[in-house]
Amino acid sequence: MHSTLVVLGYVAAFMTPGLGCLPKEYVSRDGKCCPMCNEGTVVRRDCTLKSGTRCSSCVNGTFMNKPNGLSNCIPCIVCDQGHGLFVKQECTATTNTVCDVSSGCFCKELMDDTGCSLAQKHTQCTPGERIKELGTRTKDTVCEQCQPGYFSKDGVNCTDWTICLDTQVQVTEGSTSTDVVCGTASRQRYCLYIPLSLFTSALILAVLVITGRLTKITNYTHNRISA
Repeated sequence: MHSTLVVLGYVAAFMTPGLGCLPKEYVSRDGKCCPMCNEGTVVRRDCTLKSGTRCSSCVNGTFMNKPNGLSNCIPCIVCDQGHGLFVKQECTATTNTVCDVSSGCFCKELMDDTGCSLAQKHTQCTPGERIKELGTRTKDTVCEQCQPGYFSKDGVNCTDWTICLDTQVQVTEGSTSTDVVCGTASRQRYCLYIPLSLFTSALILAVLVITGRLTKITNYTHNRISA
């Protein structure tokens, strides 16, 4: 008699809509408590009084990572190579794809179970800047402007401007992206020497001419007075 009551009680619980199900059971579409399908499978047909839940395996490209009462597997994520991701672990019937960050990129959105879901290329420092902090898998590159008196041609390191020698002259001033340009001072002096020499020669000649004329005038005047 006791066994009969237990069986009848189980059947009543099985058939009663809305009744709380056990941890490894799910509520079917018609309100019954049915056994869940295992990981890697989903429900193909709900249980009946005569048979348990019928399950089907997840197909390629889908997975199910926990006991469930669902009718569809979850699509595996795709690691987008065009956005700096690559497949670290392939998707299986029970696990999702795990993506990782390609070299030269950092992760912008990190998921606990699937790795990185969105990556971006490291920032390239521009001329006039230097790399203050190198980029990593989780952080972008940090750039910094070169200080006055320093320049960076390739955006990697800042180098101090060249100091021209005593025998040189500065042809072009430096900037944050270009160095000082020095030139040979001897050419500059030679170019200045030619017009200066010509001017000096002309001045001496003019003095000689004027002096000669004054001498002639003086002699002429003296002769006139003597006569």
